[in-house]
Amino acid sequence: MAYYGSIEAGGTKFVCAVADENLTILDRVSLPTTLPEETLAKVFDFFDAYQLRALGVGSFGPIDVNETSDTYGYITSTPKQGWQNVDFLGKLRQHYNIPMAWTTDVNAAAYGEMHLGAGKNTQSCIYLTVGTGVGGGAVVNGHVLQGFSHPEMGHIPMERYPKDTLISSCPFHDHCLEGLAAGPALEKRTGIKGQLLEQTHDVWEIEAYYLAQALMSYTLTLSPEKIILGGGVMKQTQLFPKIRESLKKQLGGYVSLPNLDEYVVGCELGDNSGTLGCLLLAKEQGV
Repeated sequence: MAYYGSIEAGGTKFVCAVADENLTILDRVSLPTTLPEETLAKVFDFFDAYQLRALGVGSFGPIDVNETSDTYGYITSTPKQGWQNVDFLGKLRQHYNIPMAWTTDVNAAAYGEMHLGAGKNTQSCIYLTVGTGVGGGAVVNGHVLQGFSHPEMGHIPMERYPKDTLISSCPFHDHCLEGLAAGPALEKRTGIKGQLLEQTHDVWEIEAYYLAQALMSYTLTLSPEKIILGGGVMKQTQLFPKIRESLKKQLGGYVSLPNLDEYVVGCELGDNSGTLGCLLLAKEQGV
């Protein structure tokens, strides 16, 4: 029997899985992300036990998704030590002569959520993860959104919250979403790690303002049917009503949105969003 494989490649860990025709996950392993050769050797050890029909890969980035590029399939300018300019997809293809889907980890998560999670019965959604960093993926008309590159939704510029003078936690931008709203920014503002902050802390108003401002930009640009929020910061569920309220205020009545309780939602697949998205993409490749 041939199986579908999934690699959700993160800067901290690689989650590899195999599934049957019904996308029932039969086996899964989590591997620490060390240097490329060492990590990939363990990936191959896992998958070599199975006859793979196709493989879906969702990788941390930035990555090259332009099929006409000389560096298609590479992890490019990542800050992850040892992974800069690594031909990740090429190394996988050297080992397995099977169809492969290649995208970002957040695009894969968006695809999984749209088909099997919070975005079911839609053809377009955005998935935004808010944690140590901020990353976003989009599905438009049923297809993962990619152009000359892939979306970098965490790095759009922000209008600062009134009197907010925080030095951005992003080394590239002094007022981007990631720099002002990711976990490290929360800790900078309060001296407390985000998961330990009280639900009533004033900082959540600032966090909601920035996230709502970003969602307004995505809404006005892509008009998704649903926006799905995940990641460690979004486990602070009191943020959801604050974000919805701020989004409504910032839009100022310019566009008519669906019911906000149904438009801005949490992810349903949890830690499986990316894995299931990769498996779906693999199955499409392997048909």
